[in-house]
Order: sequence, then structure tokens, then C-alpha cells
Amino acid sequence: MRGLRLLRAPAALLGFLCVLLLLGGTPAYAHTALKDATPGPGAKVAPGIDVVALTFGRLKPGTTPKISLTGPDGNTVPVGEPVVADDSIVCAAVTPLRAGISTLSYTVISADGDTQSSAFQFEVADGAETAATPSACRGRSLSTPGTGAESGTILGLGRTTASVVFSVVGVVLAGGGVLAARTMRRARLTGRRGTAA
Repeated sequence: MRGLRLLRAPAALLGFLCVLLLLGGTPAYAHTALKDATPGPGAKVAPGIDVVALTFGRLKPGTTPKISLTGPDGNTVPVGEPVVADDSIVCAAVTPLRAGISTLSYTVISADGDTQSSAFQFEVADGAETAATPSACRGRSLSTPGTGAESGTILGLGRTTASVVFSVVGVVLAGGGVLAARTMRRARLTGRRGTAA
């Protein structure tokens, strides 16, 4: 009798957990997961790829996904502004990739507003199979890599270099403004003293 009472507690707890799972549905993180990619994570493809495509669950309308590529030499590879096809496939033109391991980073927003950022690597190698551009991306007007905000460059400089240059210029201009204001103030004070004398 006592053994039955001890078994009832775990059984009740298990039943309660099953009800919670049924009410809660599937985990929220599953809907923005990367489902497919060209080239895909860990893939080995032939040189000359000029379009990348990522497939997710339904994406939020009106949002622009972000895609960036880092080449084998560690430099940023120009990427055109991504376009969403069929509410779930992100297509973007890229500068043809050279041999070596590249890293693709992305940020997307699902239909319910959940944001996912992640990255994966793939290899471009001579003699590997050519990656076909997904049908959803074919015939679409994709912006040329190296133009617009997604190019990774500002006035021909890398984003990091441009940020440093703009910061230094801002500090110099602010400092120059302060010095000019002080000089003008001293000149006024000196002029008043000369008049008073």
C-alpha cells in the first residue's frame, strides 16, 4: 500500500509535465533555424559562386536580413543587399569567391519578431562540385556587391578603418572648435581691457 502511494507521486508529476508540453506546443527557437543554404555549412564547392541563398521558416515582411562574408584571407567579401524570396529564402549576390574557407554570418527576423544571428563556414576548392543557384533566387534583381550599406566599405575604406577615421576627424574638429572659441574669448577680453585703459 505504501509502495503504491510512492509510485502515484511520480506518475502524477509525469502526467502534469505531459499536459504542460501539450499546452506549450513546440519550442519557440525552432522557427528561425537555418533549414538549408547554398553553399551550406561545411560544404565544399567550386570557385565562382556569385549568389548565396539561405532558407529559414517564414520571415517577417518588410525586414531586410543581414549577410556578411569573410574570405579565406580574413578580409570582408562584398555582398549585395539581401532579397527575401517566397517569405523564407534570403538571396544575395556576392563577389565571386576564391579558393579557401569562407565564413558567412547572418541575422534574420522571423514572422513573430524573433531575431536569430549565427554563422557557418564552407570551403571553396578547385575540382569541387559547382553549387547551383536555388530556383527561388534565379531571375531576381539582386544588387551588385560592393554597393550600398551592405558592401562592408565606406568611401572605399573598411568599416572599422572608416569608423576610426571618422572618430579621429570628429575629435579634431571638436578640439579645433573649443580652441577657436577660447581664442575669440581671450581676444574679446583683451580688447575690453585695452579700451578700459
